Amino acid sequence: MTRTDGGGPLGALYDRMATFAPAMLTVLRIGTGLLFMQHGMMKLFGWFGAPGPVPLFSLFGLAGVLELVGGLLIVIGFLTRPVALVLALEMLAAYFMAHAPKGLVPVVNQGELALLYMLVFAYLAAAGAGPYSVDAALARRPRP
Repeated sequence: MTRTDGGGPLGALYDRMATFAPAMLTVLRIGTGLLFMQHGMMKLFGWFGAPGPVPLFSLFGLAGVLELVGGLLIVIGFLTRPVALVLALEMLAAYFMAHAPKGLVPVVNQGELALLYMLVFAYLAAAGAGPYSVDAALARRPRP
C-alpha cells in the first residue's frame, strides 16, 4: 500500500490501521445491506411500524424489491458492483423524486439518508465486496 502521510510520527499507526481496511469494508458492506433491507421489509411487508405494505407493482413496490433483494445481495457480497450501482442510482432517484422538491438542502428536505446510502453504494460499486464475500470466493475458485 502506498503511504500518503509522508511517514512521520503517525506513519506506523496509519500502517497498522490500514491492515483493518479489508475487514472494515466487509463490516461497511454487511451493515449497510442489513440496514437497507429493513427499508424493503417496511415497504413490502409493512414491518417495523410501517403503515402497511405498498402495492408491489408501483414505484414504492419496485423500491421495496430493490431494497430487500439488493440489500441481501450486498450482505452476502454477490454481484456487489452491479447491484451497488443499481442501488446508488435508486437512491439518487429517490433523493430527486421525494426529497429535492422540498428544498435542495438535504438536512432541510430530509434527504441525508438517501444521499448517504447513495455514496456508500457508489463506493461499493467502485471498491467491490472485499475479500470476505461470495464474489471473492468465486474469484478464488479454480477455473476448469
